[in-house]
Amino acid sequence: MREDGRAWAGHVRGSEDYRRLVLALFAAGFATFAQIFDAQAVLPALARDLEVAPATAALAVSATTTGLACSVLVWASVSDRVGRTRAMTWSLGVATVLSLLAPLMPSLAAVVGLRVLTGIALGAVPAVAMAYLNEEVRRDQVPVAAATYIAGNTIGGIVGRLVAGPVSEWVGWRAGLLAVATICAVLTWVFWRVVPAPRGFAGRAPGDRAVRRVLRHLRDRALLATYVAGFCLMGAFATVYNYLGFRVTAPPFAVPEQLVSLLFVVYLCGTVASRVSGSVVRRVGALPVVLTGVVVVLASLPLLLADDLVVLVLGLTLFTTGIFCAHPVTSSLSGQLARTGRAQSTALYQLSWLAGTAALGWASGHVYDARGWAPTLLLVAGATVVAGLAVAVGLSGGRATVRR
Repeated sequence: MREDGRAWAGHVRGSEDYRRLVLALFAAGFATFAQIFDAQAVLPALARDLEVAPATAALAVSATTTGLACSVLVWASVSDRVGRTRAMTWSLGVATVLSLLAPLMPSLAAVVGLRVLTGIALGAVPAVAMAYLNEEVRRDQVPVAAATYIAGNTIGGIVGRLVAGPVSEWVGWRAGLLAVATICAVLTWVFWRVVPAPRGFAGRAPGDRAVRRVLRHLRDRALLATYVAGFCLMGAFATVYNYLGFRVTAPPFAVPEQLVSLLFVVYLCGTVASRVSGSVVRRVGALPVVLTGVVVVLASLPLLLADDLVVLVLGLTLFTTGIFCAHPVTSSLSGQLARTGRAQSTALYQLSWLAGTAALGWASGHVYDARGWAPTLLLVAGATVVAGLAVAVGLSGGRATVRR
């Protein structure tokens, strides 16, 4: 915290506290996103075991993201009072307990209910991590640090799926979710042990209400563009990954369910893309990087229509790369472009992409059930185009480069 009235310049790359901070946020992002998306890998097994349709099974994923969406703004306000690191510690601890309990529930309704509560508990990490980075890391180094945090998110998503999927096929989907929750308990302990004490946290400005800050951000064209992009891009992302498993286990692919989770290894491309995009932004600015990601996503969709598995995997690789060229940049901008109320702005971005994941991830399931894979990808294309138009209009005034 600022004790002498002077602004804290931020940790620099190579310092001990910078390394601890990045490791802590990597662990937090890993634990958060493993617990959000582990259910995605067990959807075919869950649907088969409980005899429900794909869209109904997908509620196990949408429940968690819905809980997150409902809680991020609340957690942002809580963190303004108690501090970023304390809020994230509470969040991870409670969520881990709930994740251990959810697979033990006797019915799908009870599992979905516990996963909603898990999402609510997890909300602090996505709500305030970017605000914490912007407060604690030197401004010109935020994109790289943010990319490392996003990498933790993607790797957590990969490991959550790669652990839950095979375990669910060997001993049941409940055991798969329990295995992921156990890993996340260890990572929660790592976060608690290594996260450095905050030095840039200034707390709430007197008389500046959270609601007023939220409304101010929603009137800001550049910030609103990042929120729309987050909704559309991550909604498209959830759509492809939610229903790809159903696509490849059906003819003409007929991939065994035990092998479907291996497709999530492609997620590693997102890890690389997020790191590269964070570095490139410092040289060319945010808008070109985001629009490049949008173009790559659109170029990947015809390949995802192919009936050849190799071509489909290539398409999935391009799709994932494109999403994670754009998403880390717009996420970082939601904190960088906020003149005040940074926690509320980053929370609004998280709310936006979580709402997109929940809403489009669920609605597209009904398209898939009724019409199949091609119309589902048409929905993905539409969402991606909207994201591109939003950033082209909203970030074209130059503010996207003011804090490179």
